[in-house]
Amino acid sequence: MAAEGGGKEMNEIKTQFTTREGVYKLLTHSEYSRPNRVPFNSQGSNPVKVSFVNVNDQSGNGDRICFNVGRELYFYIYKGVRKVHSTQRKPDGMAADLSKPIDKRIYKGTQPTCHDFNPLTATAESVSLLVGFSAGQVQLIDPIKKETSKLFNEERLIDKSRVTCVRWVPGSESLFLVAHSSGSLYLYNVEHTCGTTPPHYQLLKQGDGYAVHTCKSKSARNPLLRWTVGEGALNEFSFSPDGKFLACASQDGFLRVFGFDAAELHGTMKSYFGGLLCVCWSPDGRYIVAGGEDDLVTVWSFSDCRVIARGHGHKSWVSVVAFDHCTTSVEDSDPPAEFSGSDEEFHEQIHFGGGRDRANSSQSHLSKRNSTDGRPVSVTYRFGSVGQDTQLCLWDLTEDILFPHLPLSRTRTHTNVMSATMSSSSGNSGAPANSLPAPLPRSNSLPHSSGPAGGSSIIDSTFIATGVSKFATLSLHDTRKERHEKDHKRNHSMGHISSKSSDKLNQLSSAARTAKADAAKTLGTLLCPRMEEIPLLEPLVCKKIAHERLTVLIFLEDCLVTACQEGFICTWARPGKVVTTSNPRHFSLTSNT
Repeated sequence: MAAEGGGKEMNEIKTQFTTREGVYKLLTHSEYSRPNRVPFNSQGSNPVKVSFVNVNDQSGNGDRICFNVGRELYFYIYKGVRKVHSTQRKPDGMAADLSKPIDKRIYKGTQPTCHDFNPLTATAESVSLLVGFSAGQVQLIDPIKKETSKLFNEERLIDKSRVTCVRWVPGSESLFLVAHSSGSLYLYNVEHTCGTTPPHYQLLKQGDGYAVHTCKSKSARNPLLRWTVGEGALNEFSFSPDGKFLACASQDGFLRVFGFDAAELHGTMKSYFGGLLCVCWSPDGRYIVAGGEDDLVTVWSFSDCRVIARGHGHKSWVSVVAFDHCTTSVEDSDPPAEFSGSDEEFHEQIHFGGGRDRANSSQSHLSKRNSTDGRPVSVTYRFGSVGQDTQLCLWDLTEDILFPHLPLSRTRTHTNVMSATMSSSSGNSGAPANSLPAPLPRSNSLPHSSGPAGGSSIIDSTFIATGVSKFATLSLHDTRKERHEKDHKRNHSMGHISSKSSDKLNQLSSAARTAKADAAKTLGTLLCPRMEEIPLLEPLVCKKIAHERLTVLIFLEDCLVTACQEGFICTWARPGKVVTTSNPRHFSLTSNT
């Protein structure tokens, strides 16, 4: 049974949690799933994914939700946190009617793996939804008109591997990008066909760990471009808020950030262990957070091209990371005062998704204030993560990490920053004195790092390659007990391997040894600092919220949305947005203000 809030048992499923801004509560009337509400047997199926779009209809509730469960794809009106007038006898607060989806599709021979709406073309009468599939195809559908417009890679001549991520190119009504488990990334145009023969490619650009090819054809055809990125699957990619840069998280453990139009590598980061599974940008594009098989969340500075912190809270692989653009604050430390005003006003202050010249020479208002006024600026950026351990973690990034050389301002959060050397001091007694890291910031979390005064400090692949010349070993300062616990957690999240044949296990162990050797070359460099060399964050909130692994985390204006592999999509109301009941037929909106 679910526990109401707190609970002494670690395995209890939480229905609420508390942060400094108040209490987040699970809204049972906004739970979405398959119509029968029966938990989905998720073994062997692709992760449940969720996409949102707003169609701006006249009813005031233009939000639409799409999600996949197994072979099925559903499209509903999304209730979310509905404001209800006390005079209504039959308010919208009643549970969503799952028996009447706007559109439902069941596929044979393949499963939907990911999807994305085009917000530019969405209306109350029509939406453009891209759906990627396990067999490699991509479908363009309109779930309002219940039409299927086009099927791309229908004959699997372009790529036969599973589609891992599909996104519309920001600002475009016709271009979209598709990633595959083959490690390739393809640029499509909805107006072009895919041809009846396999495409022929011509090298356009090549760099460290990637190559870009154009499609050779007498007439326009898809794909327009093919990127090959890293080794192994390309698990997720994400466009920067201004649409000019592309961050790619790959199974080889590398985060690679490209200038999208020029197809040039901007910077690289290596995971502490294993593959990277997810990636997201801060609202102003100054930071990237990645998560993966090392059970960590890693914060990377876009301007400095380096890891600035790691977060440890999950007990298994991190499947999704996302920034919360609504829980962001900025204030002058003297006098201290919380930011007041609308989200739009604040986003204008820090050039949220603003001028497309951000990455070239301009600074944010925040950076200018910090450099010209000479006063430290107090900043907090919230991001969240969910993982295969069924836990939701929330993290705060504060100025004490981003501006470590400025005087510390008053602490406003509960996220802890701890030194890895302190937590593992029992294993560090033999470390030489000159290997001790510089003192770490004493505060709580991470927000936005201001770039250098002269503009963006772009570190190209050549500079990074020289920084990798320093080799290190994987003999970290962990005690035997800590290593055993870590192995146990990782084995727990890969429990299905135990059913494989001994030959398969031998292949896996051989691959693990190879990966370990490769990791040894980057550990202790700019690509992958040692644990004791950078701040280690603890989560502000870490709660078990599901029975099966979590696959979705999306922050909306008045709520956050999570989903698990059983096929349940849950809505968590933000503080002050909770719909409560005084009797079974009467709902009211409570407020903390």
